[in-house]
Amino acid sequence: MTQTQTEPGLDRPTQILNAAIVCFAKRGFHQASMHDISAEAGISVGLIYRYFENKEAVISAMADRHKKEIQEILERAHQAPNLLESLETLFTAHCCEDAPQITAAFVVDLFAEASRNHGIAELVRDVTRTAMEGVTDLIARSPEAKEHDLSPLELAELIFAVSDGMLMREVLQPDGMTTADRRERQLKVVRRLWRVLFSNKVAPEYA
Repeated sequence: MTQTQTEPGLDRPTQILNAAIVCFAKRGFHQASMHDISAEAGISVGLIYRYFENKEAVISAMADRHKKEIQEILERAHQAPNLLESLETLFTAHCCEDAPQITAAFVVDLFAEASRNHGIAELVRDVTRTAMEGVTDLIARSPEAKEHDLSPLELAELIFAVSDGMLMREVLQPDGMTTADRRERQLKVVRRLWRVLFSNKVAPEYA
């Protein structure tokens, strides 16, 4: 019996979406079928079609759910006392997930699908726009960014470039990494990034 089947308290759409992420990560968007999703969820295909017309509808529901998650993370980040701790909140938000490699593999395949599927591309753009606008606003409100040479949007773009790269590398991480290990790795990255972006050291002189 799969993890999706045994999690208590899940409503049916959530159960289906969780199963779909696993299937898309394992098989890819094109290879995974509604039958695969039904098997992973432990329910009939017909029941899935009561909630979702097709795989694109499943992805659309995932996008809506992820936008809500982004808003919740941003709200927590806004409550941090300074920008560094806000960024640490953002970078470590998914460290406690049960299967981070599954999530990472799903996102990598989703971006690949977006490169050839206009509808999926629009969904991905909408989600990433929500995240980018939220982080840009977070930076713009911080005193640390007031005197920076880069604009809040440019800083956000650099931060997302690092964050996306870390997500892709998650696919290659060895099995058995603990939540504490993942969190410590993410914290090291964001603190190094902080030093690069917000260090007040004088630039070195060259002969």
